Amino acid sequence: MDNTVVVDIAAGPDEARDAELIRALALEKAGQMRGAVRIVRRSIDARSRQVRYQLRVMVGDDAAAIRPVEEHFRPVPLGEKRVIIVGAGPAGYFAALSLIEQGIRPMIVERGKDVTARRKDIKRLYTDGTVDPHSNYCFGEGGAGTYSDGKLYTRSDKRGNVGRILDLLVDHGAPTDIRIDAHPHVGSNVLPRVVRALRQSIEGAGGVIRFGAFVDDLIIKGGHIRGVRINGDERLEGDAVILATGHSARDIYRLMVSKGIPAEAKPFALGVRIEHPQALIDEIFYKQTPRHPLLPPSEYRIACQVEGRGVYSFCMCPGGFVVPASTAPGELVLNGMSMAGRSAPFANAGLVVELRLADMGAGDDPLSALHFQEKVERDMFRAGDGVRQKAPAQTVRDFMEGRLSTALGAGSYIPGRVSAPLHTLLPEGVARRLRQALLIFGKKYKGYDSAEAVIMAVESRTSTPVRILRDAATLMSPGAGGLFPCGEGAGYAGGIVSAAMDGERVARAVAAYLS
Repeated sequence: MDNTVVVDIAAGPDEARDAELIRALALEKAGQMRGAVRIVRRSIDARSRQVRYQLRVMVGDDAAAIRPVEEHFRPVPLGEKRVIIVGAGPAGYFAALSLIEQGIRPMIVERGKDVTARRKDIKRLYTDGTVDPHSNYCFGEGGAGTYSDGKLYTRSDKRGNVGRILDLLVDHGAPTDIRIDAHPHVGSNVLPRVVRALRQSIEGAGGVIRFGAFVDDLIIKGGHIRGVRINGDERLEGDAVILATGHSARDIYRLMVSKGIPAEAKPFALGVRIEHPQALIDEIFYKQTPRHPLLPPSEYRIACQVEGRGVYSFCMCPGGFVVPASTAPGELVLNGMSMAGRSAPFANAGLVVELRLADMGAGDDPLSALHFQEKVERDMFRAGDGVRQKAPAQTVRDFMEGRLSTALGAGSYIPGRVSAPLHTLLPEGVARRLRQALLIFGKKYKGYDSAEAVIMAVESRTSTPVRILRDAATLMSPGAGGLFPCGEGAGYAGGIVSAAMDGERVARAVAAYLS
């Protein structure tokens, strides 16, 4: 007889750390005198001044009854089939793992460097503003998420097995808490070793990974994509190609359009990075100063509608840093990151406005939204210092009142900030809606629009501005047999977990195609 039940209990920060107390509360809630318990989900409820943990707990007769069913990487001997994967981000790596489990050899080609070598190029962004167009925050092993906190939250749980993705990450060194946390993250100081471990699993099972391999052409035979050309002269052929490049590979978008691969302009969101002292965010959203020592730094997710467009926070980084995420000289793009402990004194988040194609003047050209995005990034680079990666910035109060800031205070952005009139530099519809949204947020979350809050521009890589089309059933490009657009860069995912799930989904579609 199965006596396993699931109960929900609330516990204070001290109580949540007391395993025996949680066991007793869960047994009482389940109406049982004895048994084993396991926490299956943990979140924070900060709606009142008494911040509580909400715990979902499984209660069973014994430990075996409630043991989780965990997924693991299970390679099999590889056959003769070989698939080229363009991109070593989560979509590419998880596609490779899935192909190996189906007996198909993956060859991953990555324009950037391995996860360790990337650090040197990222450091140069800070020290002298030099942007390596192949190795930066967006390009290189692990993709854009590796050095931007490693957030693992997704709403796309119907697109694949979220639990499997988390289990495989834990198997490769991620903290076990990601299995139960409502908003799991790994941290930019931990994720690189997880990425290295994933690479070792792929290579150990017979997969091939090539770094410094920039794709500049497709190999087409009989109307089917059979491989890629890299670095101008080397040809790599296989039985299919998975395109998993991430949302910033603009040269790949241009290549696809030039080859007649069906694509379309895609709406995205654009705005700023807003930064507050973490203590202020704790006060606003936990309603306590200082926060309880057993609570993590407060995070937030806020949104409103202004003039028919959504304005919302994006990629919030508690206890983190604003970082330069540009992928080419002459442009400025900002992102955020946190270490695993999220212990830095500032909190930042993207604060962005939904854009539609009409807002950007986008037409039938598949690259028209991309051109809009590029122009804004070039404008912001010039508004910084036009030489390094200094960010144009403005206090929230000055932005709302339309005046230049005379002082910006302390902040986390290492390359430096330049006082600039973002109320006139940002696209007019974006600036206007941001101002109105900040009024709304300031009233709802007292202190959010305080004199300590600073905005920096521009946060523009919220998602890809180009979608590379694929058939809904086969997941293959309708214009080229053997080409499988995949992940965030193709317009079918939005973050580490959803990209990884799409990689696995595409790998299964490739296996069906090859069979």
